Amino acid sequence: MNIINDIKDAYNKANTVEKIIYVNVFLFLITVIFTKFSIQWFALPTSLNSFLYKPWTLISYAFIHERLFHILSNLLVLYYIGNLFLDFFTKKQFLNFYFLGAIIGAIAFLTYNYFALKNGAPLGGASAAVSTIFVAIATKIPRYAIQLRFIGSVELWVLAAIWVSMSILQLANPDNGGAIAHLSGALFGFIYANQLEKGNDIGKWFEGLLNYFSNFIKPKENSPLKTVHKSKGRTSKNDISIPKQRKIDLILDKISKSGYESLTQEEKDFLFRAGKK
Repeated sequence: MNIINDIKDAYNKANTVEKIIYVNVFLFLITVIFTKFSIQWFALPTSLNSFLYKPWTLISYAFIHERLFHILSNLLVLYYIGNLFLDFFTKKQFLNFYFLGAIIGAIAFLTYNYFALKNGAPLGGASAAVSTIFVAIATKIPRYAIQLRFIGSVELWVLAAIWVSMSILQLANPDNGGAIAHLSGALFGFIYANQLEKGNDIGKWFEGLLNYFSNFIKPKENSPLKTVHKSKGRTSKNDISIPKQRKIDLILDKISKSGYESLTQEEKDFLFRAGKK
């Protein structure tokens, strides 16, 4: 149980990038154990008709990895590039880029296979989302130099170009739908980052959607009107829920309309105490 508690503690302390990595690793382990089930229900199907029965795969596919090298390459890049991304963008923008990149990649994959009449393997992996993050930060700071062991200093745009070129080379494969998804995510990252530079956040609507669902699932806090705090003096519920100046204004308004005698004893005492301070 200590190991589980340590994992929970590490997850709670992790930043946004690291939490995405933890989720990917956890679901990779689930996929290794229940491979057939995970691929069938969470990978993105090639057929549009099959997708309509499993619409959640538009996002879930980005967390499904079958091969160890696949998840290692994606998550290593995500860790270093993603944390660099957070130095120049907000964590909410990271989520916008990541999830919208995955969705754009999925749409491109489905569209390509539909018109090309292909029926290959289902799509799984975070490559489209990672490509979005990689190209976005390279667009933001292209001349930023990264020190690589045994190689030396390499500018970020060069690394992003190499990453994208790997997907371009995969277009020669018969089953090239995955490469289409990766390149679509990369293109979206470039467009989104450029639009942000112009002051146009094209992913703001998605941030609002995430906030809506986040607030929806959060437990509602008790209303201030139902909260009673203990104190040395007598305190009413209205004293807690209404700011002091606002309550004074309400009492004075009541006096102007109905006279001083219309006040309750509690209101008179409150006004007297406020006048002494």
